[in-house]
Amino acid sequence: MISLTQAASNRIRAWSARRHGQDALPAAVHRRRLYILPTRYGLMLAALLLAMLIAGLNYNSNLALAFAFLMVSVALVAMHHCHRNLLGLVVDVDADIDAFAQGEAQFHFLLTNTSAASRRDIEVRCREHHCMTAAIAASAPQVATVTIPVGTRGLIRLDQFELRTRYPFGWFRAWTYVQTPLTIYVAPSPSGERTLSRAAAGYANAWTESRGDEDFAGLRGYEPGIPLKHMAWKVLARGGEPAVRSYSGLSQSPEWLEWALTEGLGVEARLSQLCRWVLDFDAAQRRYGLRLPGVEIPPGLGPAQRGACLRALAQFDMAS
Repeated sequence: MISLTQAASNRIRAWSARRHGQDALPAAVHRRRLYILPTRYGLMLAALLLAMLIAGLNYNSNLALAFAFLMVSVALVAMHHCHRNLLGLVVDVDADIDAFAQGEAQFHFLLTNTSAASRRDIEVRCREHHCMTAAIAASAPQVATVTIPVGTRGLIRLDQFELRTRYPFGWFRAWTYVQTPLTIYVAPSPSGERTLSRAAAGYANAWTESRGDEDFAGLRGYEPGIPLKHMAWKVLARGGEPAVRSYSGLSQSPEWLEWALTEGLGVEARLSQLCRWVLDFDAAQRRYGLRLPGVEIPPGLGPAQRGACLRALAQFDMAS
């Protein structure tokens, strides 16, 4: 059962989303976006000051009245500083990130202080996960990292995130909602012991179709299916291991990571094996493509290719 506090929080979030609509990043915190309420410590302080005020009036104590009014003034100044601590802050974040099943996802929020006053104790919250910043210097940025544990493969969507503060004394809580969807692409956990057959991955055709024989790039171990004209016979004559001459034209031949190469495994095990190959090929800087049922990602290289393949694995659904 949802608690009354959680139900009230959900209603406030929904009302804020209807009122302000979608936010574009980077987003600045304006005055009309800020909300502020006393915390339980603030309510206790208010009750104490009210009791002091009544006692001072009842006993005609000027000292008690003066102290009560002094504390009221301090509380009002604290409320002003709590509200100002978020006002004008600019926040930005990469809304789409990658993670692996049973691991952690990290959102890196860039908080930029555009004012001449430093900001302290800014908290960034994504659902129940949060990160507290110590201080943001005047006219300076700072990164706050929110870590979210993830479970099974798939997509995790967050409709909004929250900035809040209780600076300076914890008597008030000021907060704002940023209505920007955040998405976590949870790829399968990379695992698997199968080795990728180079002939199956397209190596056999690469040796016969390449025309870059003049660009010598070094020696590599011999594998069945490689034409004998590429053999390094001098190395073999000196008693070395069988090796072949590698050319730049051959090393650039793309390789395909295919669903059919994982036959005999369960769906999740096949995806984990493909994920393992994607990471291995990316680390080795070898051009590769990915073929899944209904999905084909052309061969490529670099972070964009790695991200596209991991997200395809994260969203794969046999039912589709």
